[in-house]
Order: sequence, then C-alpha cells, then structure tokens
Amino acid sequence: EEDVATTIEYLVRLHAGETTMSVGSGDSAREIPVETDDIDHFGNRRLRTVGELIQNQVRVGLSRTERVVRERMTTQDVEAITPQTLINTRPITAAIREFFGTSQLSQFMDQHNPLAGLTHKRRLSALGPGGLSRERAGMEVRDVHPSHYGRMCPIETPEGPNIGLIGSLASYARVNPFGFIETPYRKVTEGVVTEQIDYLTADEEDRFVVAQANARLNEDGSFAEDRVLVRRKGGEVDLISPTGVEYIDVSPRQMVSVATAMIPFLEHDDANRALMGANMQRQSVPLLRSESPLVGTGMELRAAVDAGDVVV
Repeated sequence: EEDVATTIEYLVRLHAGETTMSVGSGDSAREIPVETDDIDHFGNRRLRTVGELIQNQVRVGLSRTERVVRERMTTQDVEAITPQTLINTRPITAAIREFFGTSQLSQFMDQHNPLAGLTHKRRLSALGPGGLSRERAGMEVRDVHPSHYGRMCPIETPEGPNIGLIGSLASYARVNPFGFIETPYRKVTEGVVTEQIDYLTADEEDRFVVAQANARLNEDGSFAEDRVLVRRKGGEVDLISPTGVEYIDVSPRQMVSVATAMIPFLEHDDANRALMGANMQRQSVPLLRSESPLVGTGMELRAAVDAGDVVV
C-alpha cells in the first residue's frame, strides 16, 4: 500500500513539475530526484538474445501441439491412446524452421574474413519483430547515448538507412540473465584502485562516479594527481579529489567494439572516417597464411582466437 501511495505521489509531483521528493521517515528519510524515464537509456532497453527468440518460437509450436493433443484425446479411444499416437512434433520443428528460415533477425553468417564473422555474431539490432522500423525510427533512437559507454560501440554502425539502429557490442561488455548489457569497472576504495572488478548495468553505473582508464596511478594504486577527471550520471564530466572516485575504467578500448579497437591511433581519427574504417576491415581479403600486422593495437590475437577461424 505504501509503495502504491509513494508511486502516485511521485507521478503527481512529476506532473506538477517538481524536481525532488522526500521518501521514508525518521532517520531513513531522504530526498530523491523526480524525473521522467529516458526511453533510450540502456537501463530501460534490454536485449532479446537468440535463446529467448527461439524459446518464443518453441512456445508457439508447443501451443499448437497442445491443441492437436487435446483434439485427439477427445476423439480417440482412451484404452488405445499412447504418447506416440497423441503427440506430433511437426508443429514444433516447423516453428523453429520458420524462425531460422524467414525471421528478419536470422541471417547467413558473414565469413568473408575472421573479423567479419566475429563482428556479425556480436551485432546488436533495434530492428525485427517487436522492434523499430527504419521508417519510424527518429534521430533520438539512432543517436549515441551516455549509457552506451562500454556497452555498445559509438563508432561501428552501418552508413545507410540502418545507421544507429544496428550496433556492435563493446569489447568487454557482457549480457546478464535479464538481457541488460553490463560493462566491467575496477573498484576504487578511499582513492586507491583495487583489483576487484564489478560488472555494472547502465542504471547501476548512474549511481557512481567513474574515472577514466588513462588516469595516472602510483605503484600502490593511488592516483598520482590531486584532481581526477571523472564522469557522473548522464555523461557529466568533473574534476574532483581522488577520494570521491568510486570506480575506474578497466581499459581505454572498453568503449569501442572489436573492429574499432583494431584501428591504430583511433583517438587521432575523425569519428566518421573511423566508422568507415571499422566497417571496411570486414571487407578485406583473407590471407591463406595468417600473419600479424606490421602496425597493430594488440587486439588482433584476441580477435583471431575468439573468431575460431585461426589455429594458433
């Protein structure tokens, strides 16, 4: 009852244009911000992975099978009924075949070179059943959002009508059981960077102050400078004392995808040209005998091994 009353109060204050409200009582009383949910925030967008999509198709097939079984149970002799005569698996296999054969999200894997296959398997799409259409999608959905940091690459996306609707998973990102994308951060305790690594979702990250990976550190893990460049909720940047830092990025390439991380001196490139470079690496002619590049970023071995195309 209290939850319902608090929710109604929150909505009334939101409608009235108020920015804060107090919750709790006594010692536990605190002020919370009153704000509308951002539909493009990754805390409000979840991935439907392959398993979930196939699960939905199997559910459709099972419901058709159930209907057939119920019909047969009413028509056949109870004494002569066996599971073999009742159950027909054809609706289930048909539903699965239909998904792999006709779904917009079922694509023939791009195996032009090892990177092409790896990138295709790490692709994120806002299109397909239950998603957006190219025609209806506006600028806001396609644009880079602060919550994409470490979760979806801000560089790698197609250039045509699908720009911003199809993305690529960031290098260190993972998908949790609920379908939300998590990214790793090293815990900072009293101004000292520890070895503890926590994976945070986008809405969890909003509660913390995060420093960047290239912040200068002493050998004991403490920050070498008096002021540290950090980011807060919504991508706000600030210079604060090291004691106020709660997490630090694990790597500078945390924010970009595998293909983008393979561009040498990426930080000196214009974003539009880097986008073209990341996409064009997938079109390069594969070698008969693989060899390491003359100029590399250190990501090549990891990409080759994880693609599974190369014997190392």
